[in-house]
Amino acid sequence: MRLEVVDLTLAGRLSDLTLAIHSGEVTAICGPNGAGKSTLLSCLAGLVRPDGGIAAMGGRLLRDVSATERARCIGYLPQAPEVAWDVTVDVLVSLGRLPWGDERTDEGRAAIEEAIDVMDLDQFRDRPVTRLSGGERARALMARVLATQPPWLLADEPLANLDLAHAMALMRRFRDQARGGRGVVLVLHDLATAMNFADRVIVLEGGRLAADGEPVHALSSEVIESVWKCPARWLGEPGARALSLG
Repeated sequence: MRLEVVDLTLAGRLSDLTLAIHSGEVTAICGPNGAGKSTLLSCLAGLVRPDGGIAAMGGRLLRDVSATERARCIGYLPQAPEVAWDVTVDVLVSLGRLPWGDERTDEGRAAIEEAIDVMDLDQFRDRPVTRLSGGERARALMARVLATQPPWLLADEPLANLDLAHAMALMRRFRDQARGGRGVVLVLHDLATAMNFADRVIVLEGGRLAADGEPVHALSSEVIESVWKCPARWLGEPGARALSLG
């Protein structure tokens, strides 16, 4: 299965984007502030209807996919997610099973427990969300997405507020999810993380495609200098690269 956009245009934000994203890979969307990263992710999730062009999943136009089916197929974590009610972590994560309506079944509970375990939240399961730190809340919200067990995982800046250990653990989890056949699409500002963990990097600049391909090519020193307007060079070995600026 793949997610794709063809001639995607949204006034003032995206212009004539055409690309296809495949399952089984971690795809990172990178670019400067205002490049259109979050807008592209929202279009891929079927949450924003473009002014022109199409967005499709598995050959079907997203606008023709019902909200329930879309929620089952695409797990989406926005950049600044809100929690409407002060529920416990266990209840929040269980909301991820609502598209399936099985949060009280053995299968649903197994998915919830797996998500809680993966995000290292067992000690917080009975704690109200308002009593969590920013990083703990971010992990709980990610667990809600994982509990759905969708074929696609889309996350906008999922590492924000996470400490180093939990950020790296989450990236390894994303990579494991992709190796298991899911499609993972992440908006990332940390170019070193994209370089070390992504299979593919899409670079946007001013709403247009600036680079697309393997991280070593899409995030080359030349691309970074052209798009981010600062000299850069990569240090270290593949899989453990660090970015030196200036």
